[in-house]
Amino acid sequence: MTYFDLEGFRAARARSDPFPHLVMEGFLRPEHHTAVDRDFPEIRQAGSFDPSSLALGPAMCEALDELRGEAAALAVAEKFGIDLRDRPTTITLRGQARAKDGRIHADSKDKLVTLLIYLNPGWAAETGSGCLRLLRSATEIEDYETEVPARMGTLVAFPCAPNAWHGHLPYVGQRRSIQLNWVVDEGAAERTRTRHLRSALWKRVNPFGHRAN
Repeated sequence: MTYFDLEGFRAARARSDPFPHLVMEGFLRPEHHTAVDRDFPEIRQAGSFDPSSLALGPAMCEALDELRGEAAALAVAEKFGIDLRDRPTTITLRGQARAKDGRIHADSKDKLVTLLIYLNPGWAAETGSGCLRLLRSATEIEDYETEVPARMGTLVAFPCAPNAWHGHLPYVGQRRSIQLNWVVDEGAAERTRTRHLRSALWKRVNPFGHRAN
């Protein structure tokens, strides 16, 4: 059983403006949408969560194991010309968005490549609020080349360059996603896991707090 269409990923064309990236609908194979939707953990708070802090169903566990596998790393390495041999991965899940989320940013220098996979059946917004924008600058949310609806199964992938600015207009509500990163070393992976596990613990103790994640 394969959850993700790596053959389609290899065949898809990466774009270079405003930075190297690839957008692909149907990366999560449609025949698995129902199972993954069912087995996505219940996340009632905003922010990113380490999967080990959540109750995942079997389809989600299998899908995440596949993403961590060698086949996915090879496909991404070939697509972007980055050597990912022996590079560790981190995975975080999001379930809810708050008004302050989506601020323009580039991913940290510890990250080599980012994969975002959206898991929102019935996503209504084709443009605007909640749709990821790949930006030409760190200051202008309206200066974008690509806008990506957070529809079920849609992938956004890009190397984590200093100019890989992205963000979205304010959106409040369910906005499910998987974020997979290949990172520079195990130390970076462990720092990420520790940070998100501590954040999850804080949220359990303070469910109505507003600590930034």
